[in-house]
Amino acid sequence: MIAAKNDVGEYTAFMGLDDKKISMLFVSDQERHKGIGKMLIRYGIEHYGINEVCVNVQNPQAVCFYEHLGFKCYKQSELDEQGNPYPILYLKLN
Repeated sequence: MIAAKNDVGEYTAFMGLDDKKISMLFVSDQERHKGIGKMLIRYGIEHYGINEVCVNVQNPQAVCFYEHLGFKCYKQSELDEQGNPYPILYLKLN
């Protein structure tokens, strides 16, 4: 887990990893659009070699975010990794 704090020491974002895959990314609402998510991902790429993420197709903001950072879709599934009916895009860093 990689986390970020604000100026007063409160945790405002975190990213969970599963080997070289982002398993979760959370940025608090008040800290969004400040570059924190991008900073966490770049840190993860440089220090942990992350190169993959799964994204719900129904979250176009997240899809655009990862694509902006260089991730490209290589596979799509109509079910999530737990077998639930949520369409998923599998993205890899180019």
